[in-house]
Amino acid sequence: MNTQIKAIYQKIKDLEEDLEKEINLAAEKLQYHFRENKVFFEQSIIEYHRKLKKTFFRYVIEASPYVVLTAPVIYAMIVPLVFIDICVTLYQAICFPVYGIKKVPRSDFIVVDRHHLEYLNFYEKINCVYCGYGTGLAGYLREIVARTEKYWCPIKHAHRVKHPHALYQDFEEYGDAEGYRKLMKELKKK
Repeated sequence: MNTQIKAIYQKIKDLEEDLEKEINLAAEKLQYHFRENKVFFEQSIIEYHRKLKKTFFRYVIEASPYVVLTAPVIYAMIVPLVFIDICVTLYQAICFPVYGIKKVPRSDFIVVDRHHLEYLNFYEKINCVYCGYGTGLAGYLREIVARTEKYWCPIKHAHRVKHPHALYQDFEEYGDAEGYRKLMKELKKK
């Protein structure tokens, strides 16, 4: 990889660290903290949040009829999502040890915690659990496939890929046959 591209990737990594610091500052401003991996708000904030909670009845009355009509379609997607979750979890459990690929920790991607927020009603909490699971599963799946791709075909595409996964930067350039053979030799040693 050329030095200019490496420098840009390093800048991105530095910006991600800066972003993490800013997120922690935002947590302080919103008066919550972590203790044993759980989130705790100050009591005054909890009381304020409870005042902002919409009743379930008000939430449904204010919803668009289209939202109500499409909700069953959205929630039916839980079946294929759970199926995908089971399949990719089994896939990595069976295949990754054979190839020496480090397993992806599911809990690093599937984070379900927004249902603890006091300003959400029951239906909003279900929505947040569903979306947290779905988007977390997408990230988990992406990381498993990325590690698979790194092992089997670590070559960048000739065409630009929008938002490539984090491992993509280490792939060989399209058309670099020598680099590819060298990288494959290194990967198979592991």
